[in-house]
Amino acid sequence: MTSPCDPQHAAVGDVGAALMLRDSRLKAIYDGRTGTDPEQQRLMDQFTASLDAKGVQDLLDGACTLIFMYMKWLRLAYADHGKDVIEHVMPHLVASMRMMPRSIRPEAIPTMAGLVIAAGTDLSPSLWRKQYGDWTADEMPALEAITYLLAEQINQLTGDRDFATRLITNALSRAGQS
Repeated sequence: MTSPCDPQHAAVGDVGAALMLRDSRLKAIYDGRTGTDPEQQRLMDQFTASLDAKGVQDLLDGACTLIFMYMKWLRLAYADHGKDVIEHVMPHLVASMRMMPRSIRPEAIPTMAGLVIAAGTDLSPSLWRKQYGDWTADEMPALEAITYLLAEQINQLTGDRDFATRLITNALSRAGQS
């Protein structure tokens, strides 16, 4: 019996936009900027303000697709070494989110942990989350942090700061060729 949270039933969303937002934050951190560049923040705010309800949903679905794809890669990478992805990914993610109390509200952390565990067990994060109602404003910073933290974990494992981005862009290119 298939799960209603099976990825084949999930919308992919706007992966390109989600990747663009995630990549701009990651590059800022790699460049040693602790705060957000005001011009970059203005452009991101302008972009997100231009989204209608469908655009926002597509962006959320795109972020969940990033999470799913990152966890799939991590699951395979850890399995190659006889390790469990949940055991090796979750402690770092939860600890990192707990160190960001000004950005991430504590009540968003269990939801994000569940989202990542859903992806780590080959379920759609967006469909898993949908069963609990609408997204909340408090979950948005945590969702953004999760996409960054997973990408950073992949980049550290590979020793390549751009690997997580290439992973997604290559997948998007292959999907566009089909």
